[in-house]
Order: sequence, then structure tokens, then C-alpha cells
Amino acid sequence: MTGETRTSFEPSAPVRAAHKTVAVVPALVAIALGVFILIGTGFAQPDALHNAAHDARHAFAFPCH
Repeated sequence: MTGETRTSFEPSAPVRAAHKTVAVVPALVAIALGVFILIGTGFAQPDALHNAAHDARHAFAFPCH
């Protein structure tokens, strides 16, 4: 023995990869939902839905025209 002690836990490669996947999936879902809300509702046919999205974009200082 060399007398060295290991004080930190270093996960193996599959554990690190799974951890990254767990963090990426919710981020991608949030991005897709945000894109739909900002852009998808802008092309909606019902005027009430379109106007609500338009007003929300202006409320958050998001330029739309």
C-alpha cells in the first residue's frame, strides 16, 4: 500500500453519460415548448390566441415586428 486515501467519488463513464442525458432531456423539452409558444402561436388562426401571444411577446420585450 502506498498510504494514499481516496476521499472523492468519481463515477464511472456510464454513470456520467446517464447524468448528462438526464440534464439534457428537460432542457430540450423546455426549448421546444418555448419555441412553440413564441413562434407557433404567432401563426395560429384564432385571433384571440394570436393576439394573446402577440401581447405576451411585447410584455417580455421580445420583438415580433
